[in-house]
Amino acid sequence: MKNMKKEIKFSLVFRDMWQSAGKYVPRVDQLLKVAPAIIEMGCFARVETNGGGFEQVNLLFGENPNIAVREWTKPFNDAGIQTHMLDRALNGLRMSPVPADVRKLFYKVKKAQGTDITRTFCGLNDIRNIAPSITYAKEAGMISQCSLCITHSPIHTVEYYTDMALELIRLGADEICIKDMAGIGRPVSLGQIVANIKAQYPDIVIQYHSHAGPGLNMASILEVCEAGCDYIDVGMEPLSWGTGHADLISVQAMLKDAGFQVPEINMEAYMKVRSLVQEFMDDFLGLYISPKNRLMNSLLIGPGLPGGMMGSLMADLETNLESINKYKAKHNLPFMTQDQLLIKLFNEVAYVWPRVGYPPLVTPFSQYVKNLAMMNVIAMEKGKERWGMIADDIWDMILGKAGQLPGELAPEIIGKAEREGRKFFTDNPQDNYPDDLDKYRKLMKDNKWDFGQDDEELFEYAMHPAQYEAYRSGKAKEDFLADVAKKKEEKNKTPQEEAKPKTLTVQVDGQAYKVTVAYGEAALPAASEGAPTPIPGQGKEVLSPLEGKFFLTKNAQETALQVGDIVKEGDVLCYVEAMKTYNAIRAEFDGTITSICANSGDTVSEDDVLMTIG
Repeated sequence: MKNMKKEIKFSLVFRDMWQSAGKYVPRVDQLLKVAPAIIEMGCFARVETNGGGFEQVNLLFGENPNIAVREWTKPFNDAGIQTHMLDRALNGLRMSPVPADVRKLFYKVKKAQGTDITRTFCGLNDIRNIAPSITYAKEAGMISQCSLCITHSPIHTVEYYTDMALELIRLGADEICIKDMAGIGRPVSLGQIVANIKAQYPDIVIQYHSHAGPGLNMASILEVCEAGCDYIDVGMEPLSWGTGHADLISVQAMLKDAGFQVPEINMEAYMKVRSLVQEFMDDFLGLYISPKNRLMNSLLIGPGLPGGMMGSLMADLETNLESINKYKAKHNLPFMTQDQLLIKLFNEVAYVWPRVGYPPLVTPFSQYVKNLAMMNVIAMEKGKERWGMIADDIWDMILGKAGQLPGELAPEIIGKAEREGRKFFTDNPQDNYPDDLDKYRKLMKDNKWDFGQDDEELFEYAMHPAQYEAYRSGKAKEDFLADVAKKKEEKNKTPQEEAKPKTLTVQVDGQAYKVTVAYGEAALPAASEGAPTPIPGQGKEVLSPLEGKFFLTKNAQETALQVGDIVKEGDVLCYVEAMKTYNAIRAEFDGTITSICANSGDTVSEDDVLMTIG
């Protein structure tokens, strides 16, 4: 008979299960359907209910995210199960930094909506970004859980993480999360970090979060539990393993055998949740889940990309592969496969990461490093040089505006910054982002929009301006339903349908025309139907450098350009949001805007005309 060790509690990371598998999480009606069965399982002390991309996903669905959070947390609140959310410190719930007044309101709103614990992390592990969140969370009556973003580099040692944890506890953190977002933390080292923290603060609660991808995390779970960890994050089928998390059943069996006290699982309820998750996937969510995200992949140990990002990455790869192969088709070059692109991307991440100062690869910096690597790969495949397109948010990371990078920048990056006249920043990152709520209050009053219970609508607008406006106008829901319909159609296409005529934009003597083309022996329309139609707008065309969503502005500080406005070379004209990053499109020449060829929120393809400048 083994000596019984301490009790280990389980937390279901339901939101992250979906985000690590694909693009979306369930709608609120689906969430409410599954919540009672999760509670019935009887083994969870905590459930991750919101945070991160959750609210943005609701907006994309055309759902009110505040209603969704209130409805989703309530069953768990009533059952005595603690709820926790993800919080990106300086970035709040989004990919870019957030003013202090918006951050402060964030915690008040989420506490009022029923969220108990805020899991705060800074993607750079910069304590200056986390410290205000501790204060704001505690003032709102929430439990402040602060994260160590785990990665593996010459800089990120056991001592580095131990010192960071001890400093966070001294600043008032109630709990520590070991956030092993890529699952590349080495098991023994993670155990040492936990043991070091518990040696100084035996009563501090420690929760371990990891992803299964590279295959290390079951060993890591055992090591951190042996060292004194209190809570383990788990997933469950059909969204465990792969880019997701270790499955509850396996973790429980392993820890039970090791002598730990673990809760029993109501297997009937487990199967109920499992079948509901599959039902949601069959409804529409599976359309956005790459089958490859169900696979373990030891190659992930190299680039260290997080599981939460791999879900969207595989979807992005399809778009980027199409872009590369369009170029190759034009130049009679052999096409590239997705596997070839993935390996090139992993190799380029390994090249880029040390050169931009070893930021831990977690949101948003994992996306920044991956986007840089992807843009470099696309550029090099098209015969161009590296570092041609660096989004403004990525520059903010490089320049220190988002926090201090753990490592040194490479001379090639410093040189590019200096050539472009960019200034490095070493003060408190929050100073770069002045208070914003008054501006959004005025906009809401002008629009006659209700501020919502506990100012939650005001918060949502200030946190996600472009997405909130698209939600309010109804465009978000319209676009989402159209995208689902398109995905379903593509999934069910026959070879005959694939050969049907398609409409493309072509250039003839500098003039853009819409033409219909057919592949194989498909019939073309009559001559009158297929006649070229000139696209409006006089002057030089501004083309989209990549596929994504078109926006004239990215926040309320900016004023949208209009036809007739005069622009100078280097001015920001608009943005293309791709891979969760707003890429600024700048004028390459002086002139007057003669046409704007897309509406904000429209999906654009590479080389689509965005504007004309005369």
